[in-house]
Amino acid sequence: MEPTGKTETPSSFFLPNLCTVQALLFLVLGTETCALLFTLISYGLQYFNWDYFALTSLFMLWVVLTSAVILCQLRKWGQQWSISQQALLTYGIVIATTTIYAILAGSFRSVGETGWDYWFVLQAILIAAILTGVLLRYFYLQHLWHQQQRSELESRVQALQARIRPHFLFNSMNSIAGLIPEDAESAEEAVLDLAELFRAALRESSSLVPVKEELGMCERYLRIEKLRLGPRLKVEWKIKPLTKAAQVPPLTLQPLIENAIYHGIQPNPQGGTISIMAHEQGQWLYVLISNPIAEKTDHKHQGNRIAMNNIRSRLLAFFGDQAVLKTSQLDNQFTATLRVPLTR
Repeated sequence: MEPTGKTETPSSFFLPNLCTVQALLFLVLGTETCALLFTLISYGLQYFNWDYFALTSLFMLWVVLTSAVILCQLRKWGQQWSISQQALLTYGIVIATTTIYAILAGSFRSVGETGWDYWFVLQAILIAAILTGVLLRYFYLQHLWHQQQRSELESRVQALQARIRPHFLFNSMNSIAGLIPEDAESAEEAVLDLAELFRAALRESSSLVPVKEELGMCERYLRIEKLRLGPRLKVEWKIKPLTKAAQVPPLTLQPLIENAIYHGIQPNPQGGTISIMAHEQGQWLYVLISNPIAEKTDHKHQGNRIAMNNIRSRLLAFFGDQAVLKTSQLDNQFTATLRVPLTR
């Protein structure tokens, strides 16, 4: 997709969300830094003018915060516009706001002077035009980088979805075939579970899914694996009430459970219990998956590490550094802990 095309209609505003407390704090700090630089350029450090710094800070804060409030209100409405239209809208709002405040500020002249300061207004507009242009260029390049990241993410997710282990499919079909003469109803349920797993693997992967839906798919996967492992596989569910805000990238939990089976249950002749816990705490969703550690660990680490790295890459693309996936070993138990922010 070419982002500079005239007919492009992006799915979101290419500017960062200015409606958050973090964004406002960043704007205030950036504005104060610029005001400090202007004061140092005008007076130097030795003759630093605190009055000039205070007035410059006040003027710039009024312009920046007013523009941010207007852009925040227009964010949803402007999402249907092309990037060039969004940039022109942003540029026009900042220049118009600067002009209005510059005229108001320029009308307060020294004693004996009349009218308003034309040069101050022109200077303020010129500085605002340059700084806004530089920032828009920066945000545009950042937007292109995020688009590239998202495209790479979708490619990785699609590859992961298409890479259903062949031996899992063959073992599942063999288990189902063995069930048909003995328990046709269970065989039919297993076929339906397998169909749902493949449907999940083929669906759109660019958006989050409710964790309840992901846990439901994991339950189907475990039912199929239980046909093969029998009583060796035991599952303990500890799921507390979850809200709609609890969402995860598709195919996040199933690979963790698959690792628990192939690296914890299958190598153990006695089998073991997989414990799956999920709960919300504050603004976070926590999912913990535990399995016993098998005695033979000759070849398990590489596959486990690859799966973990794939999941971490997808979490990073969806949530940035807010999401965490860590592993731990304690009392002969391997635990994968997932923490993602709630999407409120």
